[in-house]
Amino acid sequence: MSNLTAKAAPEFLKDSVIYQINLRTFTPDGTLRAAERLLPHIAALGADMVYLCPVTLADDDPRPEFWSDRQKQSGLNNPKNIYRVGDYYAVDPEYGTDDDLKSFVRTAHGLGLRVLLDLVYYHCGPSAAFLAEHPDFAVRDENGEIRNGHWHFPELNFASSGLREYLWRNMEYFVREFDVDGYRCDVAGAVPLDFWEEGRRRIDALKPGLIMLAESEGDRREEQRAAFELNYGMTFIWSFPAVLRGEKPASALREAREQRRERRAEALPGARFLAAFDNHDLANDQYDDRIEKLGPERIEAALAFCFALDGVPLLYCGQEIADSHRHSIFGNRFYGPGLVIDWSNAVTPAGERRMRFLKELIALRRRTPALTQGETVWLDNPYPDELLTFRRTMPAESVLTAVNFGRETRTVGTGGGEVLFRGGGAALNGGDEAVLPPSGFLISRT
Repeated sequence: MSNLTAKAAPEFLKDSVIYQINLRTFTPDGTLRAAERLLPHIAALGADMVYLCPVTLADDDPRPEFWSDRQKQSGLNNPKNIYRVGDYYAVDPEYGTDDDLKSFVRTAHGLGLRVLLDLVYYHCGPSAAFLAEHPDFAVRDENGEIRNGHWHFPELNFASSGLREYLWRNMEYFVREFDVDGYRCDVAGAVPLDFWEEGRRRIDALKPGLIMLAESEGDRREEQRAAFELNYGMTFIWSFPAVLRGEKPASALREAREQRRERRAEALPGARFLAAFDNHDLANDQYDDRIEKLGPERIEAALAFCFALDGVPLLYCGQEIADSHRHSIFGNRFYGPGLVIDWSNAVTPAGERRMRFLKELIALRRRTPALTQGETVWLDNPYPDELLTFRRTMPAESVLTAVNFGRETRTVGTGGGEVLFRGGGAALNGGDEAVLPPSGFLISRT
C-alpha cells in the first residue's frame, strides 16, 4: 500500500467550493426550475460546484415498518424519503421532469458551475419496481424474504451481476443523457469497492474531468486510489456542533481530522477530504435548533477554519445568508410547508454580512496557494481544548490559521507576518502575537 497514491484529481479541484442543494428546502416550490433561477446567486458567491441531494424517484410505500427512525420522528408523515429510491432512472415529478434536470445542468454549466448528483446504491425502497422484475437484486434471507438492513430499507445484492450492470448503466445514463459532472455516493463504504472502480472506469470513458465524492466512515484507503477524488465521514462533521456549543473540546476536531488522515491519506498521498460543518443530515436532525442560531461570530469562525483546512470546503444551502430556519429532508410543499430557507434573510444585515464574509473568504483561498495546496501541519498551543492552530506550508509560502472555539480570550503567537483575514474581534498584540476573543480567528502569511 505504501507505494500507492490517491487518484489524480483535475486541476480545478484544488480550489473548488461545493454548494449543496436539498431541493425540498431550497425554494418554496421545491423544484428544479425554481432552483435553476437561483444558480446565478451561487455562482456570484464564488462556489464552482453544485451537489444536488437525490432527484431520482423516491419510493412512496406508506408502511411505517419500512420508514427510517428519522422519517418517523419527523412527524411529517411523508412516505417519500429522498434516500429511499423507487426508480434509479426517473426524475421524481416532485422536482420536475427530465427536461428540467437537463435545463438545470445547462444553466449551471453556462455559469461555470459543475453539477454532482447523489447516488444511493446501498439500499432502495421496498416497492421499487425493479425488485419485482429482478428478485436477485435484493439480499434475501434463508426463507427468500428481502432482508432489510440499516434504516429499515431493503439491502441491494452486489453479488448479483445483473444488479451491478443495472447500476453501472445508471451511472452512465446521467452522464450521457444529462451531462452531469460526477456523483456524491451515499454510504459508499458499504458498497463493494470493485463496483465503484468499474463504474468509475465506465463514466470516465464518457466524459473527462468527472468528480466522485464518497461518504465513507471506515478505513478503506483504496477508495481514493481509483474510484474517488474526495471523501468524508460524519465524525468530523458531527463533532462541529458539539464544539461550537461548548459540549466538546476544540481538540475533538483536530483528533477527528488526524484520525481521518491516518486512516486514508498516510497510505495514499494526495488524498482529499471534504471540510464542512453543516449538511442535509445535520440540518435535518437539528430541526429547530440550527447551529446558525449560535450567532454570526461563532459560524464565521467555523467557516474560516474549514476554508483554511486542506481539502474542499462545502457550503450547505442557506449558510451564505445566515439562514436559521427549520429544515427537514422529509418536508416538502405537500408535507410540512414552510420548512424552507428564508430567502428574505438575504437582504437583512445578517444575510448581507454573511455574503460579504464568504465572498472575501473564497477569494482569499483562491489567491493564496498555500490554502489550496500547502501541507497541513498542526501546531500545539497552551489551550488545545479551546484554540486550534495549524499551518499550511509550501516552499515559498506558509499560512497560519488560529481559531478560538473557547469561551475565554486567549493569546497565541503568530511569528509575525502579514494578516490576510481576521474576525471575531481578533487583534494583534505587538508584531508576533494575536489576541483572540471567543470565536476570534486570524489567518496570516509568514
